[in-house]
Amino acid sequence: MATIQGNDRDALADKEQLAAVRIAVDEVDDQIVTLIARRERLIRIAGTLKGDDAEVRAPGRVERIIEHVRTAAERKDIDPDIVESTYRAMISGFIELEMRVHKESS
Repeated sequence: MATIQGNDRDALADKEQLAAVRIAVDEVDDQIVTLIARRERLIRIAGTLKGDDAEVRAPGRVERIIEHVRTAAERKDIDPDIVESTYRAMISGFIELEMRVHKESS
């Protein structure tokens, strides 16, 4: 009967650990999507309340958000550049959505 040797045992343990990490990442992704859905609902409301396109685009507000999330990332000891690039992409998508909502409600 064959037994699992040292390197094979380590490789199997690595595969099992990777599978567990992937499950945890999927769970975090589900939580993130739930939060994005909440943010979208709020953005849709905001889009109906703003007076013009400039108020929707609000570059000053965008930069305040970026500053806030970078600071939050630094406090949590995570890479603020990753957080910033993620937020810039998300905000860009939400501005497009908010512009559509604003136009529809005007």
